Amino acid sequence: MDIGVRDAGFNILADIESDQHCCATLKANAEAQGYASMVIHADIRNIDPKQLMADLAVKEGELDLLFGGPPCQSFSLAGKQRGLNDERGLLLFEIIRFAKDMRPKVIFLEQVKGLLSSKGKNNRRGEVFEKLLEELEAIGYTPKWRVIMAADYGVPQLRERLFVIATRGHNGFYFPERTHAPTGESNWLFPYKPYVGIGEVLNGLTEPDQKIQGRTVYDRVDSHVDVTPPRDRERIAQVPEGSYLAAQTHLGEDLLCGLSSKDTTKYLRLHRKRPSNTLRCGEIFYHPTENRYLTPREYMRIHGYPDSYILKGPIRSRTGSVPNLDQHRQVANSVPPPLAKAIALQIKSFLDEQNI
Repeated sequence: MDIGVRDAGFNILADIESDQHCCATLKANAEAQGYASMVIHADIRNIDPKQLMADLAVKEGELDLLFGGPPCQSFSLAGKQRGLNDERGLLLFEIIRFAKDMRPKVIFLEQVKGLLSSKGKNNRRGEVFEKLLEELEAIGYTPKWRVIMAADYGVPQLRERLFVIATRGHNGFYFPERTHAPTGESNWLFPYKPYVGIGEVLNGLTEPDQKIQGRTVYDRVDSHVDVTPPRDRERIAQVPEGSYLAAQTHLGEDLLCGLSSKDTTKYLRLHRKRPSNTLRCGEIFYHPTENRYLTPREYMRIHGYPDSYILKGPIRSRTGSVPNLDQHRQVANSVPPPLAKAIALQIKSFLDEQNI
């Protein structure tokens, strides 16, 4: 989010992040680009907002924007949807705690759309989101929200996320209008640009480096590293562009790995002329034409990161549970920078119009 917010003209004072590799990424880019923002490696629950305000020399009510994307696994439709029964779900309300003390002019929050239907203590659908809205209103903020498709703003990815914008008092904020649409939806009345296919953004990259056995951190600055094991190349070679492994019913069980006909999003080979499916943490999609997984740099291109952006931390294989985020997961967990910028520009216009 910070890339898009900064590109919209905001000066970011501090980032709070609990993952050590994400902090290394933030610090490396701040140093490379000459940003003065503070990167705080900590559990946000252990941060005192008033002390942070003192450290940043910010008084109550002065902050233009408080923004964040709390962990979403508790509410994700692809997960177990444990909601507030998962301690990660409770982190959603940390932004309320900070807003009470800081009194920012605008709050900008990103979450998975599963939050809209997440159950609370009374086992009622939508209860968690209602609680969030109630707590925002209780401290004097008026929220607006929308589920937004990243591809609608030029990101080559069919990624839907919930965005909440809350302002002090009356909320005159309006979400930005989409700029892109699927082919066929653009006409003289709605002159949208067509969705961007991944072939367009992957074009121009050189051959990636091969992962070296037993080596998890790479010196290659651009993170264009191929993690595909030899056995997986054989499996990937059987999947046509734009299709998925489970659809190849002619293959033997040793290649299908127990997949069923319902596994339509697993082991997917992307198509050059289409946007990508949502980038996920649990697996890596296949390259559209080469028999390998996408590299972290290709993930970044699909997500809308600038090529100047640096990722730090390990480049691991496609699956497995890890305590810290590797480079593929850092990208998949993040907000596409062009989408963050589009919303942040709208927030900046709102602040300028309100003269606050």
